[in-house]
Amino acid sequence: MAIYYSELVIFRTLILFFSPNIILISPGSNCKLSSPLPIVHKYYQPGDLIIAAIIYQVFFLSNEITFQSLPSREVLDQYLFLTHNYQHALALAFAVKEINEHSGILPNVSLGFHIATNYLEEYTTYLLAMEFLSTKDKFIPNYKCNDQTNMVAIIGGPRTKTCVNIATTLCNYKFPQITYGSAPLMNNDQAGIFVKWMFSDEIHQLKGILHLLLHFGWTWVGLISLYEEDRERFVQKSLSMFSERGICFDFIECLPQMMYGSEAAEMVEKADKIYKVIMWSTVIAVIFNAEITSIVTLRIMLSLLDSDDIPKERKAKIWIMTAQMEFTSILMQRSLPIDFLHGAIDFALHSKELTAFQQFMQKRNPNFEKEDGFIRDFWKDAFECSFSSDISEVDAERICTGEENLENLPNSVFETTIGGLSYSIYNAVYAVAHALRALLTSNLKADQKNDKRRHKYFLQSPWQLHHFLRQVSFNNGAGELVSFGLSGELETGFDIFNWVTFPNKSFLRVQIGRIDPMAPPDKLLTISAKDAVWPLVFNQTLPLSICNEKCPFGYSKVKVEGKLSCCYDCRQCPEGKIADQIDLDDCFPCQEDQYPNKDQDNCLQKTVTYLTFQEPLGISLVMIAVSFSVVSAVVLRIFIKHQDTPIVKANNRNLTYTLLIALLLSFLCTLLFIGQPDQVKCLMRQSAFGITFSVALSCILGKTTIVVLAFMATKPGSNMRKWVGRRMANTIVLSVFMAQFTICVLWLAISPPFPDSDMHSMSEEIVLECNEGSTTMFYTVLGFMGLLTAVTFTVAFLARNLPDSFNEAKFITFSMLVFCSVWVSFVPTYLSTKGKYVVAVEIFSILASAAGLLGCIFSPKCYIIILRPDLNKKEQLIKK
Repeated sequence: MAIYYSELVIFRTLILFFSPNIILISPGSNCKLSSPLPIVHKYYQPGDLIIAAIIYQVFFLSNEITFQSLPSREVLDQYLFLTHNYQHALALAFAVKEINEHSGILPNVSLGFHIATNYLEEYTTYLLAMEFLSTKDKFIPNYKCNDQTNMVAIIGGPRTKTCVNIATTLCNYKFPQITYGSAPLMNNDQAGIFVKWMFSDEIHQLKGILHLLLHFGWTWVGLISLYEEDRERFVQKSLSMFSERGICFDFIECLPQMMYGSEAAEMVEKADKIYKVIMWSTVIAVIFNAEITSIVTLRIMLSLLDSDDIPKERKAKIWIMTAQMEFTSILMQRSLPIDFLHGAIDFALHSKELTAFQQFMQKRNPNFEKEDGFIRDFWKDAFECSFSSDISEVDAERICTGEENLENLPNSVFETTIGGLSYSIYNAVYAVAHALRALLTSNLKADQKNDKRRHKYFLQSPWQLHHFLRQVSFNNGAGELVSFGLSGELETGFDIFNWVTFPNKSFLRVQIGRIDPMAPPDKLLTISAKDAVWPLVFNQTLPLSICNEKCPFGYSKVKVEGKLSCCYDCRQCPEGKIADQIDLDDCFPCQEDQYPNKDQDNCLQKTVTYLTFQEPLGISLVMIAVSFSVVSAVVLRIFIKHQDTPIVKANNRNLTYTLLIALLLSFLCTLLFIGQPDQVKCLMRQSAFGITFSVALSCILGKTTIVVLAFMATKPGSNMRKWVGRRMANTIVLSVFMAQFTICVLWLAISPPFPDSDMHSMSEEIVLECNEGSTTMFYTVLGFMGLLTAVTFTVAFLARNLPDSFNEAKFITFSMLVFCSVWVSFVPTYLSTKGKYVVAVEIFSILASAAGLLGCIFSPKCYIIILRPDLNKKEQLIKK
């Protein structure tokens, strides 16, 4: 007889807590040992080494066991069989069968199994854990009096509570445990140290869901959890991961827990409240992060609480189901629809089809499987029949023959294709077998006893198996590699399925993608959703699970105060910016050589423009410039022809000729401003304009200065006589010319003008222009002309009252007034004009100011010379 001596005091406490029906008695006591409620559903196969399993297969209709009173035996008859979960037990039996038939894994050693189901959550799980440590068929925990129950490991699942409760019970014994469900609550728990998970880390699945949502553009989603602690864990640890990628949750709710009797009304009230939250939400995609039997609750809730008050389009939801779930149903649900799953997306543990497993299932027959404590209840619920031994009247209802074919069952009742959780159990059995092989091989010595003695030696220290389980790595019967990660979880991925349902309550799951946790982040999700189906209300178009309509082209998102970031308004792009994509966070400007179109959703290429000789404005300016040039040339010809007349001689003929030539050149220099700018034009036009205008102004200044000095020299004793003459005029003109010429030369030497393009002044045009280079030198040229203009105007204004017959001071004064008016008005006009019209304004100002000088100064003279030659005589001048 073998006994576990470790922590006996803790054991006594556990027994009192876990099994209230057990009474520990002291020696000499007359009290009798009260056995706990029996576990009816068991499946036992003997072997040298036994793998135990607690598999959730029965749905009980009773209130929660509170340990405040002894559980009644009547509750054992209040259950519903989960027909789909029977596949889990068959997967374990099939794996053991394969291993026993494969002599290369455990030679000379046979594996057996002991499968049971936990009825009432904590109570039954604790009881079974103790029973596995007892002698077979005798509940005496911690004692084994024979070799019929040589337990080496326990497999449990798929519910989280089952996994946690097993670990809590057996952690003191360091007993090897493998869970085929997700138990995230144990990840950082000391009880989980001796547990291996046939399930990938929870974070990998959540990342996969996140990538799936981003792939389809679903940013407005909901979440349904099974337990409150699951919801809180998601909010604390994972919600930020979704929020950082722009995913918002309209609701995060929990399914109502199943309650019976007096508490059923409260459960229905909670379910109705949650149902309305889900259905009235604008969310399309709902993450269903629950467990294997949760689909039973959801199906009942959606069917029984359906209301016509809720619009049909609101009821259309795409359920994103996690891998902890599988489709399960109970007998009373056969008539309920499953169309709510049409278009659903299902995450499942990666699995591979096992042809031999299907054949194994087809051979099941309740008439021959006497040790299988599940098969009769499964058969009755699956085929809706009764065995003749269970009814009094043979004709009362349909009789089970045992020859019924599982292939004829719709998959909403039972699936013959291996599921992800069944595949996990299959791998778990193989993992234990390979770890046993490694352990037994390491203990095999040349002088060791026979195999049976070796088994006994192992059974006294099952904790040794942990080391080998941690390092196990093998190819399973399907040829796939199986190994555990550093934290004890299975290194595997997830398959993504799309659900298609049919009116006969059958369904089809089509694989559309895969999650590979070992791949780089950008390749974590592989999906091909072009053939995916969606709920019928969407007419086979991709649904948009968003808070509001996406912002169209030409609009950007604007955050709404007090709402989640996924809920926003749309604002039209400001002038000069575009939005060429839907739902842009902000509009952006076009490139410099482009401009927004009218709808502000695209950029158009700007047209290159400049003042050309071919356009009407250019032609008009050229004609005006040429016309005034011709007029200037004609006036010059008249003055040269009549150079000996008194009116020409009286006003310094040389200055007159110079002034006319300067005006002629001023008119012609405007031609340099028209046409496409090039290096020569840019270098010459401002300099030519500045020099010719400076010469013209210097001639006018010379004229007025000589006249003023001449009248001052006529006074007795005046010293001004020596300043009157041709030399004085030439000095003024040459000085002004040299000064402006020097400025222009310095400008061209330091930072000359160059051809450039203005891309910003006009929204739709690129204006070719001349960049003035040094702005300082440009304004120095203009400033010098402004100073010269002011001096000339002042001198002319002072000489305006001298006798009219001997000078032209009044005409010069008026011409300078026109000149100044033109250039004063030029400044605001120039600054407010854009594009090629800037050049046109400057040309017009040059022409207008030069024409003002030409007209005001020379038109009176030409009138006298041509039309009134009788006034152009010395006698007439002397007479006046």
